[in-house]
Amino acid sequence: MNKIINPAKSEWSQILQRPTQTIADIEETVTAIFDDIKRNGNDGVKRYTSIFDGVELDDLFVSEEEIKEAENQVSEELKKAIEVSKNNIYKFHAAQKTEKVLVETTAGVECWQEKRPIQKVGLYIPGGTAPLFSSVLMLAIPAQIAGCKEIVLSTPPNKQGKINPAIIYAAQQCGVTKIVKAGGIQAIAGLTFGTETIPQVYKIFGPGNQFVTVAKQLATKYGVAIDMPAGPSELLVVADDTANASFVASDLLSQAEHGTDSQVILVSTSKEKLNEVEKELEIQIEELSRKKIAKKAIKNSKLIFVETKEVALEMINEYGPEHFIVCTANDNFYVEGIENAGSVFIGNYTPESAGDYASGTNHTLPTNGYTKAYSGVNLDSFLKAISFQKISEEGIKNIGNAIEILAGAEGLDAHKNAVTLRLNKLK
Repeated sequence: MNKIINPAKSEWSQILQRPTQTIADIEETVTAIFDDIKRNGNDGVKRYTSIFDGVELDDLFVSEEEIKEAENQVSEELKKAIEVSKNNIYKFHAAQKTEKVLVETTAGVECWQEKRPIQKVGLYIPGGTAPLFSSVLMLAIPAQIAGCKEIVLSTPPNKQGKINPAIIYAAQQCGVTKIVKAGGIQAIAGLTFGTETIPQVYKIFGPGNQFVTVAKQLATKYGVAIDMPAGPSELLVVADDTANASFVASDLLSQAEHGTDSQVILVSTSKEKLNEVEKELEIQIEELSRKKIAKKAIKNSKLIFVETKEVALEMINEYGPEHFIVCTANDNFYVEGIENAGSVFIGNYTPESAGDYASGTNHTLPTNGYTKAYSGVNLDSFLKAISFQKISEEGIKNIGNAIEILAGAEGLDAHKNAVTLRLNKLK
């Protein structure tokens, strides 16, 4: 990892730069595939699945037979672990339900807000080097709690045209209505436009590589909402002399093994701790089955020393990490001061992987600095807030004159007249 000592504030922007391509680098490819699938539907999805995933598909959907096979292929041990994760995720997201909000703003004027589920949602689950069945739980469970009628999951098949059985099993546990065998840009395009068989959805959720992220952003041009721009995974740890160096190194590597374009950063007020963590990284990385991936990600990563916790916090808020781990003598300073982060993990015994799997919080989070404006996926991500109002005769008398004056001042005579007619009727 690159070690940086007391960087000047003028250097922060360059130091904290993500190892990602710009949208311009890949937007042309994404646009071309979108246009193709908009014209050719299923044939386009199958063609790009052949090109990118190396498999020719007859059917784009997981069959009932494959669902039964998957249940038999998943071990009882894994099923129990999935159940633990599912229960905790369900508890945390069900607790986010809110009641109807009703206020009488003026005598005779009632206003209220109620939430309704998004009817059709698309869940994108990456395949690639690691089938993320945990993401199925993170997305499908809140969709199910919210009451979404159609929950369409899309994930890339392997070379044999199969979907990882754990993904299929998890989907069946959480109310997914259809599983599409498609990944990457073609999956997002299929969900955006709909095809002969793939339903068009109203909102697309889920993480992915840079191509998927740009594809999701392009989907918004066609009236489809997205959860957030979620690209390659990232983690920032702040640690001082009280942190356990082996724990810190394990957390850094847990994100580095996600992909070669992942980024991990350690910010510390202790040079000694930086050195300890660096040594631990060298030891632990050799034991990983995905060490080649992790080593490439580590090249994008940083060990940064700063003099004070105040400087550290300012730098962390500037970076806006997807995952933020706090292991210091004064955790509350960072917990209370953090403004830009997707999910925060506090103390030596709160590994980031707990949030990835089983603590209950959602692991679908904004990356690439988008934590400055976006939240991670939560129950409200699958709901729409609709406002209502009901005005009685007394109510229109109470606010009618104000409406007339306001509408008149804006030169909107029809707006004013709609009130005047009613007020005249009541005279």
